[in-house]
Amino acid sequence: MRGGRLRVLQVAYPFAPVGPDAVGGAEQVLSALDRGLVAAGHRSIVLAAEGSEIAGEHVAIPRVPGQIGPADIAATHAALRNALAKAVAHHAPHLLHFHGVDVLDYLPPSGIPALITLHLPPAWYPPDLWRLARPDTWLHAVSASQHATCPPSPNLLPPLPNGIDVEALTLRIGKRDFALCLGRICPEKNQHQALDAGSCAGIAVLLGGQVFGHAAHEAYWHGQVVPRLMAGPHRFLGAVGLARKRRLLSAARCLVSASLAPETSSLVAMEALACGTPVVAFPSGALADIVEHGVTGFLVRDVAEMAQAMRAAARLDPEACRLAARTRFSGAAMVARYRAAYAALARRTVTHGAAS
Repeated sequence: MRGGRLRVLQVAYPFAPVGPDAVGGAEQVLSALDRGLVAAGHRSIVLAAEGSEIAGEHVAIPRVPGQIGPADIAATHAALRNALAKAVAHHAPHLLHFHGVDVLDYLPPSGIPALITLHLPPAWYPPDLWRLARPDTWLHAVSASQHATCPPSPNLLPPLPNGIDVEALTLRIGKRDFALCLGRICPEKNQHQALDAGSCAGIAVLLGGQVFGHAAHEAYWHGQVVPRLMAGPHRFLGAVGLARKRRLLSAARCLVSASLAPETSSLVAMEALACGTPVVAFPSGALADIVEHGVTGFLVRDVAEMAQAMRAAARLDPEACRLAARTRFSGAAMVARYRAAYAALARRTVTHGAAS
């Protein structure tokens, strides 16, 4: 690491493209780190699916079209292992940074320090992750609330909280009478109850997101979400890029989240606050820490309370929301924390340290 210049090889979850317009929070965080490393003069190498938008150097693996079956998973993991071995040999990175829940299917043998970001609830990871024998392999959570639910592990570091580009979300436009619901469309995100709450409140819900090619996700979309969209007054937007998301979040009366998953973080809730838009949500995981009830939104227990809160959201002060985002959810602070962690972990061993 001559001159302090890092070479970081990040490995994305292989079934979702990476970029600032990505649907998933893990992919958005990876994209922010990629751009932050490049801007600071470090080398960023990203192993991710075809179609990713990378600021550094992109090592691409084939993207699975359509529904993802067991054979697709096995083939993708094999391609990733092969690409990872070649990338390590070619780039000699100081550190590997993994973002996928399936990391144990391609975590390489010892030799280079590895950081594994836990983007999902701890219970969703295999038990072997908490007792890794691989040297210099570290885990971390993305929020204090998630960290508190992690099993004991000698590999677990203090959390590195998520953040957002607050300045990029500064847009002041007039509010309109709709609620917004954004994210991956799947059973645990429970979008159908957000639509039900909008119907009860007499407020249209604009649903933005993507249905990934998993059978359970597609069944949920067709069985629970589509019938409610067809009944109106709601509307499906599809995947929403950053520029459009900024306009929608700024104009919405509120962001609504009916997620049943123990949310490890919520980038979209942070983004809504940065746009001056309150958040109405079930208190799932980190959402209970992000939303200050009665100030930056409302934490609710059921569909009826969600409908009432959607009506009341217009009374909350947009400036209180913006202040919370600026002071608590800075993306620049997140990137700086990761860079410091990269440097500290890379220094833990010198066995891999080739000269820059």
